[in-house]
Amino acid sequence: MKANDIITQAVIDSFAYFGLKITQSGWLFQLSALLVIFCLAWLSFKFTRLLLRGNVTQLILRTKNVFDDELHKHHFFRRASHLAPALLMHTLCPLFITKPYLINFLQKVAIIYALVTMVRMVSALLNTIEDTYNASNLAKKAPITGFIQVGKLFVVIVALVLVISSVLDKSPLLLLSGLGAVTAILLLLFRDTILGFVAGIQIAANRMVNTGDWISMPKFEADGEVLQVGLTTVKVQNWDKTITTIPTYALIAEPVKNWRGMSESGGRRIKRSINIDVQSVCFCDEQMIEEFAKIRYIKTYIQKKKDELQTFNSEQKIEIQDLVNSRRMTNIGTLRAYIQAYLSNHPKLNQDMTLMVRQLPPSELGLPLEIYCFSADKNWVNYEGIQADIFDHLLAILPVFKLRAYQRMSDRP
Repeated sequence: MKANDIITQAVIDSFAYFGLKITQSGWLFQLSALLVIFCLAWLSFKFTRLLLRGNVTQLILRTKNVFDDELHKHHFFRRASHLAPALLMHTLCPLFITKPYLINFLQKVAIIYALVTMVRMVSALLNTIEDTYNASNLAKKAPITGFIQVGKLFVVIVALVLVISSVLDKSPLLLLSGLGAVTAILLLLFRDTILGFVAGIQIAANRMVNTGDWISMPKFEADGEVLQVGLTTVKVQNWDKTITTIPTYALIAEPVKNWRGMSESGGRRIKRSINIDVQSVCFCDEQMIEEFAKIRYIKTYIQKKKDELQTFNSEQKIEIQDLVNSRRMTNIGTLRAYIQAYLSNHPKLNQDMTLMVRQLPPSELGLPLEIYCFSADKNWVNYEGIQADIFDHLLAILPVFKLRAYQRMSDRP
């Protein structure tokens, strides 16, 4: 005798004990069978969850593998326990229920329940893969959040098609063949998704933007660290701690400044000018040269320059008093040599990268003397401190060279 026949007879005998005579095709038996199926499904769910929570959890905690720990963290096994009641309900309905329409309805419910459970399981698996990947060094080369989101969307669409085909009793292939008629609508609905997916492939392939990069996009008022590169949006935490959300496809369609190169290089650039008042520029007399020769950084430069100019003037038979034809040192040229030597001896600048002092074209604001070098410390706060210290010193040293900085609003006569 089969197990279902035993259970069926037990239900009939139980009602007969109370004086109720029922048949297997009667509504009272059908209701009782439903209660039995639901109770068995509930018990199977509790047993499966207890098994997964107990033995499986202990086994996971014993292993050294991190992946199974992440699966447990994202409740993969807890969600898997919902498959047991769905399978049990789908299997038991034809054994105890005699009404075809009721069997069909309950089996469809079981199928939908199982599909929803599998979607949640796949979502937990994809979340586990994403977290494991983000914890590795590969995440610095290419983000996969967008691809994970595409995977989730694909699974949801497949499950939705299967649910609809189950409800309508139609083949999934038949439903898919009818999608051609609504392609335009789908393209409109998933426009950002499609653009984001294509952009995500280009971003990952070309390593344009990674999580943790500092990017600047003035159009979107974004200037900060990339928190997440998603399928449709990119989250940027600005330096004022606000969050800016940018469409993913905008990263390949709009100008983006990525500061990763600076972060990975040996220094952070300092590029700033001091505007010199051109009226303070002059030739150096003997007294000024003697004073400059006492400065440690340019003592050798002064002596070398004096010898060079003296040799030139002697060879050309030019008197030193001839201001037009003779070569003479200027205070601004000597200042430029001092700044070059000062920067070359600065302990907080990267001496292996470009370091120079140059003149820019004069303007109505004076003669710009630009400092171009790289701070060895790339931390923003420290970098600003180093840059400020350099220009504090240079502005204060100008009077030593008989120069003054240009200032539009001045109390000078």
